[in-house]
Amino acid sequence: MTRTETAGPADSDIPAPHSERQARRTVLRDGISIGVATGTYGLSFGALATTAGLSLAQASALSLLMFTGASQFAFVGVIAAGGAPLAGAMSAALLGTRNALYGLHLSRLLRPRGAGRFGPAHLVIDESAAMSLDRGSEDLSRLGFWSAGAGVFVCWNTATVVGALGARLISDPGAYGLDVVAPAAFAALIAPRLKDMQTWRAAFLGAVVALVFVPFAPAGVPVLMSACAVTVVAIRGSRAGRRP
Repeated sequence: MTRTETAGPADSDIPAPHSERQARRTVLRDGISIGVATGTYGLSFGALATTAGLSLAQASALSLLMFTGASQFAFVGVIAAGGAPLAGAMSAALLGTRNALYGLHLSRLLRPRGAGRFGPAHLVIDESAAMSLDRGSEDLSRLGFWSAGAGVFVCWNTATVVGALGARLISDPGAYGLDVVAPAAFAALIAPRLKDMQTWRAAFLGAVVALVFVPFAPAGVPVLMSACAVTVVAIRGSRAGRRP
């Protein structure tokens, strides 16, 4: 019997321990880097929340319990514009619905059970969902989710406290441009997604609807009406695309 006939599985079929360790280090490093980079935006949120009239405890509670940047900026932005808390909460809830879609994928990956679902569910954000994709194995995908989610959570909440405390030391936050943090943050969130005409049309429609309601609707309501209009158009377009 030749050596080829007696040999076991090919070397390429056996995972190399060194390669596995290197892959884990890479994913962990990327997750922590994303956590630090994204978490620093908490400085802006803490400062904006303070200028909107929220206390340090209230700003910290939003970051701890809501923990989704776009929704937090939406809520505080409405409050800063003089809108009702209910309108701010509805705007935040609309923006947060995308996390439920992420959860459909992550529930199959993480397979949480019972009360153990609350921990991972709280860390479902854009960054942790993105880090769980295309990692080569479920173990690496789970590591990507946890490293990014935990990294953003720790850095975001720490930065919120620092930003809120810093803003309290400034007598006129508007003089430093802190009053435009929320619009700038939304522009930064939207810009990378404007890649095709369909997205541009949705953005244009949302802007037009919001401007129509601004003169006579309470603060926060124009955003809700804009979101509803874009959602209706998107659903109609999706149904039309499925027709033969």
